[in-house]
Amino acid sequence: MENTFENKTLLIEASNEVRVEFYKKTYTHVAGGVLLFILFEYFLLQSDAIVEFMMSMTQGWRWLIMLGGFMFVTNYAESTILKTADKNMQYMAYSLYVFAQAIIFVPLLAIAIYYTESADLVQQAALVTLALFSGITAVVFITKKDFSFLKAGLTIGFFIAIGLIIAGALFGFNLGLWFSVAMCLLAGGSILYQTSNLINKYGTDDYIPASLGLFASLMLLFWYILQIFMSRD
Repeated sequence: MENTFENKTLLIEASNEVRVEFYKKTYTHVAGGVLLFILFEYFLLQSDAIVEFMMSMTQGWRWLIMLGGFMFVTNYAESTILKTADKNMQYMAYSLYVFAQAIIFVPLLAIAIYYTESADLVQQAALVTLALFSGITAVVFITKKDFSFLKAGLTIGFFIAIGLIIAGALFGFNLGLWFSVAMCLLAGGSILYQTSNLINKYGTDDYIPASLGLFASLMLLFWYILQIFMSRD
């Protein structure tokens, strides 16, 4: 996800003070997205009707409809954030995307909590996700390398993954543990790419677009790490 605003001052050209302030705002907004996700998820999981409905949507073509709706909201949120400089509109789009993530996570979290009869598995997966996210992010800041070359590989990888997910939903086969492992690697590459953009591509006022890209990659990593944890039991 890259900003398309014209005549912007690139962060890489700014002073150290401006860059540090930008990083603080970006990661504060990522943390805010995570907290908002937890809040949304808490209330959604309190409703048996919502949980039952979402569980009913995980089979076959119904799941494809859910994924299609999620992708539509994702594209809308990204395009809105990138095309407007209005911070209120950007915050609304970011919040909408977080809510969409919370909705699509309902069946996975419900199953994880149901099987373990507690939130321990979810908490363990969340801690591993945050540790990996922090480690991958640190690699970019320490090495200061430009990982924009990953874009083509990530694009191809995501198209292949979408194709496999569609095939699995239509023909009823389980993609299995190794698919989840591969998706974790893809999510890790996405975090590298998004963090690299954070340093090298964004403008000094683009902390909300940067936050959305990082938050999306973080949630993708969490989804598949949680699936890996669930496959152990």
